[in-house]
Amino acid sequence: MNVSKILVTLLALGCLCLPACQTHEGESEDEHHKIVVTSPKVQDVVLNQQYVCQIHSRRHIKVCAMANGYLKDIRVNEGQAVKKGDVMFKILPTLYKAKWDAESAEAKLAKLELNFTKGLSRDKVVSQNEVALYEAKLAKATAKAKLAEAELNFTEVKAPFDGIVDRLEQQLGSLIKEGEVLTTLSDNSVMWVYFNVPEARYLDYKARQGMPTENAQLLKLPDARIELRLAGGNLFEYGAGDTVTVEGEFNKETGNIAFRADFPNPKNLLRHGQTGNVLIHRPQKNALVIPQRATFEILDKQYVWVIDKDGEIHQRQIVVQNEIDDLYVIKSGLAPDDKFVLEGVRQVHDGDKRECEFMKPEEAMKNLKHHAE
Repeated sequence: MNVSKILVTLLALGCLCLPACQTHEGESEDEHHKIVVTSPKVQDVVLNQQYVCQIHSRRHIKVCAMANGYLKDIRVNEGQAVKKGDVMFKILPTLYKAKWDAESAEAKLAKLELNFTKGLSRDKVVSQNEVALYEAKLAKATAKAKLAEAELNFTEVKAPFDGIVDRLEQQLGSLIKEGEVLTTLSDNSVMWVYFNVPEARYLDYKARQGMPTENAQLLKLPDARIELRLAGGNLFEYGAGDTVTVEGEFNKETGNIAFRADFPNPKNLLRHGQTGNVLIHRPQKNALVIPQRATFEILDKQYVWVIDKDGEIHQRQIVVQNEIDDLYVIKSGLAPDDKFVLEGVRQVHDGDKRECEFMKPEEAMKNLKHHAE
């Protein structure tokens, strides 16, 4: 039997195996696949910074009773707009009216006594000391009458400013005690919007501040635009200008400081207690931007693959200043002339040398609907 017949016989019996291919076709293609690199782009951008906020009325007070008695009349409804001086509640004034009448009568009597004594003084019947005594008596009686009148006026609860009535806390006929809350009143003409800013961001704002204002608590952000996004996602139609109020101290637990932006509210859309997000849009010239898809994250830090002058690929950490759509504004870690991997981020390793195809930054910024890996 010749050799070829012997080999055929062994293969048929399964006694001989041919060696498998050690290199997969796909791996070979990946190994020689070109990667796309580009450089950062220098351009003017608008930085968008967002903060959760609480919306408060400029004036929001508790309207309380200043006299005891039964609630006689309620002249407002919940949610009603009132003007300054409008009577909102009336408390039964019987006792206060009787007291005022009595004190007024005492004042009239004291005045008559004074006039009579003055006549006697002119006739040299009584001395000037007697006149002074009755003048003091009249002054005391007049003061008591004015106090009784003030207490009577307290039975009418009036609006201290233009505003909107909130929930009614008492019902008609209720026995009211002095100091008891009847409702709350909100002045919504201007809304105070509070949001917390980290210390590092606060220092950045101070460093970029324009001309200092006369009020040390006011912070002016030159060229900035402050907007309010409501809970439904819509932007409030009125802006807050470029000036905010800064509170006097940092929160020791969070390291934040509270800012306040004032928003006009002519249509009364905003109400006390609403929530939303404050958006601060601030232009920055000659910012360094890269596509998000060129980055990858390790332990909450951002990295890119950078090609050095010898053509080797190395991992480099970057610090992101801000995020704009599908771009990152770079604070540190890259220079305008650096080259980094744009396509094929997952196909390279530290120290690799790969065949690269360079894409201009302008082209790389197109079709950016891809995020970081």
